[in-house]
Amino acid sequence: MKYWESSFDWKTQEARLNALPNFHQPIKVEGFPELDIHYLHQVSDSPDAIPLLFCHGWPGSYIEVTKMLASLKHSANGVAFHVVAPSLPNFAWSEGPRQKGFGLAQYAETCHRLMQSLGYDKYVTQGGDWGFYITRCMGLLYPHHVVASHINMIRASPPSFKSHPFLALQHAVQPYSESEKQGFERSKWFNEEGNGYRLLQSTKPQTIGYALTDSPVALLAWLLEKLTDWTDNYPVCSLLSVANDDN
Repeated sequence: MKYWESSFDWKTQEARLNALPNFHQPIKVEGFPELDIHYLHQVSDSPDAIPLLFCHGWPGSYIEVTKMLASLKHSANGVAFHVVAPSLPNFAWSEGPRQKGFGLAQYAETCHRLMQSLGYDKYVTQGGDWGFYITRCMGLLYPHHVVASHINMIRASPPSFKSHPFLALQHAVQPYSESEKQGFERSKWFNEEGNGYRLLQSTKPQTIGYALTDSPVALLAWLLEKLTDWTDNYPVCSLLSVANDDN
């Protein structure tokens, strides 16, 4: 708390945010009023650059892509990217829907329409957490536009003998490596001990919403728990400090 009380300089972070290639534009999703969507848009100098939609999750934001912008812009091994990183509806600087029923398909449509509005008829996607679901949905809904997807989260359950007997047998006798076994244990821990936040946010979001809106300390504590659990000893203050290139 001492860091936030005496060391954190919001004006410095504000200047860094404003220095990014920020844009806003209205996006209309079928059946819903127009939404004001914020996004970063970095155009590469490479003539054969690939349009990339970078889709954040929770508790992240478009800021996740900022440390990679320079690397993505310039050609590496003949590959460069035009980067589009939106603030998803209801996140950061994007407007949130006020009408019920705005679900996964609508998030996917928002991102797809944004890419098309920028002249990117065909593009690739990157998604993690909520962005994983959105980008996979985009691949299903717009297969002629999403030419490739990269994900950094996979939701999967072991195969069952009823649905996939061969894979289930393979899973049962597979000699998994020590690293894979540790992954299974980590997943087991998450399902048993790390899942409470998701149950609350998906069933009683307004209750926790009042606390997070009313108290900066509550909001920081809510995010700090996840940043501690979900990172490999990465300095927490570096994560919470916006786009700090010195860390």
